Amino acid sequence: MPGHLSPVALAGHGIRLEPLAREHVAALQDAVDDGDVGALAYVSVPPREGMAAWVEHALDMREAGRELPFAILAGDRVVGSTRFYDIDLSVPTLAIGYTFLAASVWRTHVNTASKRLLLGHAFDTLGAQSVHFHTSHLNLRSQAAIERLGARKDGILRAHKRHKDGSLRDTHSYSILAAEWPAIRARLDARLAAG
Repeated sequence: MPGHLSPVALAGHGIRLEPLAREHVAALQDAVDDGDVGALAYVSVPPREGMAAWVEHALDMREAGRELPFAILAGDRVVGSTRFYDIDLSVPTLAIGYTFLAASVWRTHVNTASKRLLLGHAFDTLGAQSVHFHTSHLNLRSQAAIERLGARKDGILRAHKRHKDGSLRDTHSYSILAAEWPAIRARLDARLAAG
């Protein structure tokens, strides 16, 4: 893994991940309005009026070398965002998260495809030894999606953070190790090929 992760575009399986940019703000506002995703208290997604500041913070974190944020595109439409964070190049390891999708692409190939691209880049290109996922105890949809990827549940960090509404969050923590990646990659590729 290099000393600093550079922005990169990733494409495959019918989607594209582009380096997050200010130009994505309006489309991301539309994505959070699609199903009112930004109103959910237990996700780290801003409502429409907070999107510009959210993108600006993500770009600041990228500039500092702490995160690598992406816009998710299905066809020409921006349908959400995701990122690498908790990057530790000494291991190397990182986490995938801050993911949100427009409700209209839930239960489609888009989330699986985006995770396949990110995991492939992390393990096959960057040489990560582990990739982690964290989610709220209330976010059952996210927990199920992470488990479908093949990640192993490592544990629960109790009273770990606060949700947007101030309530306490227990964080469910998952991981995939480099040694587990080839089998998971094969399963994800088969699932995506099957449609």
